Amino acid sequence: MTPLQLLLFICALIALRFALGLPVAHGYMRTRFAHWDYEGFVFVLREYLEAFIVAGFVALFLITFVVRTFYIPSGSMEPTLQIRDVLLVNEFEYRFTHPQHGDIVVFKPPIPSPSDFIKRIIGLPGDTLRVQDGIVYRNGKALIEPYIAQHPAYDLEVRNYGIYVDGVRLEPDSANIPPRSQWTAPDRIPPNCYLMFGDNRNDSEDSHIWGFAQAGGTFATGPLQGQHAQFTGHAFFLFYPLNHLHLLR
Repeated sequence: MTPLQLLLFICALIALRFALGLPVAHGYMRTRFAHWDYEGFVFVLREYLEAFIVAGFVALFLITFVVRTFYIPSGSMEPTLQIRDVLLVNEFEYRFTHPQHGDIVVFKPPIPSPSDFIKRIIGLPGDTLRVQDGIVYRNGKALIEPYIAQHPAYDLEVRNYGIYVDGVRLEPDSANIPPRSQWTAPDRIPPNCYLMFGDNRNDSEDSHIWGFAQAGGTFATGPLQGQHAQFTGHAFFLFYPLNHLHLLR
């Protein structure tokens, strides 16, 4: 349930609670439930409605500012995450700490999409990064990645103020590549930019296609240029299906 859907549900409960106090509602219910203890019935119904309303507002606060669920719609994070898995996402963490290497993040992608994406952070601002012969090298060191489905079948390198995939530069009209003025060095990931890969490397629409994700601000280039960018939160726990319960790494 989205925050908007929950808010509408709470409003419906409030409207029902208010209606129970109207004379018309009392007259109708006395007729409808004449053979019942009407006053007792209304008292109990009000108690339940008030409890649900309070619980609803608590849940609304939690899913808006603290934690929410995320449903996995595709196989881009296999084998770590399977289609139809449901996760808990910490929306609070990145308000006080910076994203870290290896975090599994739910975020707004820099391309049109009806929902957020979920990928793993491979490169942070200031990192150098390249993919060569199926191996990811970050800051000159090869990464050990036991979580991936297969090694990437493409080469990639951050250089010359851009991202090059199999030697071809991603173009700013189709990918989020900040202008040269926003880079601190030609071969280092720019500030507020993150390189995101799916664990299913060769079946994932990720940074090797659409460039950098951003934790905030507005997208520098690409189809959503000028629109708000954000990290929704850090996915930390898989809670459905129940036989797959575990903390995410």
